[in-house]
Amino acid sequence: MDFKCGYVSILGRPNVGKSTLLNKLVGQKISIVSPKPQTTRNVVTGILNQGDMQVIFLDTPGIHKSKNSLDKYMEKSIQKSLEGIDLVLYILDGTKKFFDESLEEVQALCNGTTPVVILVSKIDETSFKKLYPELAKLNNIENVKEIIPFSSYKGKNLDLILQTIKNFMPVGPAMYPLDSVTDVSERFIASEIIREKSLWLLQQEIPHGIAVEIEKFQQKNNITNISATIFCEKENHKKIIIGGAGSTLKKIGEESRKDIERMLGTKVYLELWVKVKEHWRDSDFMVSNLGYNKKDLN
Repeated sequence: MDFKCGYVSILGRPNVGKSTLLNKLVGQKISIVSPKPQTTRNVVTGILNQGDMQVIFLDTPGIHKSKNSLDKYMEKSIQKSLEGIDLVLYILDGTKKFFDESLEEVQALCNGTTPVVILVSKIDETSFKKLYPELAKLNNIENVKEIIPFSSYKGKNLDLILQTIKNFMPVGPAMYPLDSVTDVSERFIASEIIREKSLWLLQQEIPHGIAVEIEKFQQKNNITNISATIFCEKENHKKIIIGGAGSTLKKIGEESRKDIERMLGTKVYLELWVKVKEHWRDSDFMVSNLGYNKKDLN
């Protein structure tokens, strides 16, 4: 049987479930998940190895209009993720109405040369009565290859998604070792885990303007020592992140350490600091310095 290998880009509006689907398909946390939109900032590669197939997934930032340097980086990373792609998965949130703007984006993608499959997420959180009128809107989109409602949480139709992906993958050798799950570093994933826990624990108290930089990442004798800084944009945000007597920062550290230990398979000593960098998202230098490297997109 011929081996298949190809690239799949996952697109959609913020917070529709792109990262959750990627983690579910790959079987490991690669991209972070939070209740806030625009959680994903880099194009993250997840690698699925399944029998006679390897799929390289690109999880992109949610499509939105650029407001600052970080947004412009995210927009460019989306464009970059479409180069040399064999299949586009465009996700729509099944719990919300499908607005014309999103449908126009899908149609524009379908007018291109790359096959497009529409995925409708979170169907476990809605009813057929509410979902049916929205699905009917998709009938007007030309050249779409498949429309698949699914639930990452319940695992519904994930097997159908995988089979559909396989149908569009070209015959060819694996691009990565068959035990790979991602091409991003453990250091990067650790920083994203810390950012994820911060977003979850802070919820609506802090705007989206936080970033994490790993200052130290040393592995020795089955122990990993990590020192990281959480950057925020205002002094009062710093106080909220730290919390009374350091309680919130301690909780962020505890939750982060558990996931990082699970990822690395070692004991982890994690030290967290909080610093204020006003308007860092508007600074090309800070955006690049915090790991969102525009040169990688050229």
